[in-house]
Amino acid sequence: MELIGGGYYYGNNDYWYPAWGYNPSAEYYAYDAPIYVGHSAEPPDRVIADVQGTLQQMGYYKGDVDGLLGPLTRQAITDYQADQGLTTTAVIDEPTLDSLGMGG
Repeated sequence: MELIGGGYYYGNNDYWYPAWGYNPSAEYYAYDAPIYVGHSAEPPDRVIADVQGTLQQMGYYKGDVDGLLGPLTRQAITDYQADQGLTTTAVIDEPTLDSLGMGG
């Protein structure tokens, strides 16, 4: 279990999942979907920052590389997925990371 972006997450099978209800009164979840991190087991904020940086270089992402999966990041991921013919999930999933050459 790891505290990331104000919410607790637990790792399982190459994904980080939000630990819903862990402490609902105090937790803020920056991400509301599982985040694929591959076998690297890097924390999600590191993976998100890497994805943001890559998408920024490719011209999809215009925001700051902050490791938070906000609206700009989701839009950049969606646009990238659509252009690559991937399923548009707006989240960091295995096909997207693989496509970016970052899959573990």
